[in-house]
Amino acid sequence: MNAPSHLWLPEFTRSAAELLSVVVPVYNEREVLPLFCERLQQALGRLQMQHEILFVDDGSKDGSADFLRLFALSVPTVKVIALSRNFGKEAAVTAGFEHAAGDAVILLDADLQDPPELIPDMVAAWKKGADVVCMRRRSRAGETWFKRTSASLYYRLLNRLSRFDIPHDTGDFRLMSRRAVDALNQLPERNRYMKGLFAWIGMPTQVLLYDRDSRAAGNTKWNFTALLGLAFEGITSFSTAPLRWTTLVGVLASAWGTLFGLWIVAKALLLGDPVPGYPSLIAIVTFLGGVQLLTVGLVGEYVGKIYVEVKQRPVYLVQDVTASTAVATVKTERADRHVATR
Repeated sequence: MNAPSHLWLPEFTRSAAELLSVVVPVYNEREVLPLFCERLQQALGRLQMQHEILFVDDGSKDGSADFLRLFALSVPTVKVIALSRNFGKEAAVTAGFEHAAGDAVILLDADLQDPPELIPDMVAAWKKGADVVCMRRRSRAGETWFKRTSASLYYRLLNRLSRFDIPHDTGDFRLMSRRAVDALNQLPERNRYMKGLFAWIGMPTQVLLYDRDSRAAGNTKWNFTALLGLAFEGITSFSTAPLRWTTLVGVLASAWGTLFGLWIVAKALLLGDPVPGYPSLIAIVTFLGGVQLLTVGLVGEYVGKIYVEVKQRPVYLVQDVTASTAVATVKTERADRHVATR
């Protein structure tokens, strides 16, 4: 399937009976799910609008999917989308947005670091005209100084490299209007760094500050290696600057080698000194070899992305969907209405 030559931005009109979708990606969060479901339902109960909750189970192995299926059968507004295996959070988020039927869609993690109680504030900002409501972290409880500092530096570096602004100190916790979600769902790439895609579509954005809590239960799935890989994914997905940097390093290394060689020749001819031997030769060869390997590895990262895109495999596969009849009916009605307005 070829990518569209342009993106269609649908007209966005509000109806009297608005629907809010809450997308919750889940991976091995069984310990925190009961408390999360309770707090989320209480927060949504304060809203004067219809809502649906879409849990996307990303191949959990701790019983999270079974708990969510039972929860969906007992609560009419809940729907569970179980993926066939662990595809990663970016794929789970994509699945949630593609299945959401709401006029506005909120993305929320299940670990309760992002308080569900802030949902009414996000909805209020959306009703005032914002297509995207980003939640910026004013403080980050339960995180080390190193993690806070490195995250802040990373977002600033990413903004310097990319051609569009990616809000710093923001995670996945956000609200997006139907128009923004439809635009996002048109992006066909398989390498999906969602924070970058959220920013790429643009649209009127409002930023709200909040204090991030500590994880309520369970353990984080993001260790240092995983976070480093995600950071590198973000940089290579939205900037070719690293390739330019390697070219610049190659030019500088070549210039330095040429000047150093001329200096050695001139010194030998004019002063009669012998040509430096083994130590200097090994140092130069090691330096240039390291530069070459670094350059080849970086080029390979971009070639690998091309390889993944060319195969055009689906971002995720759904194993099963659990929902009550009420949710299925609402989704069908909303889908018909959105198709009719195109």
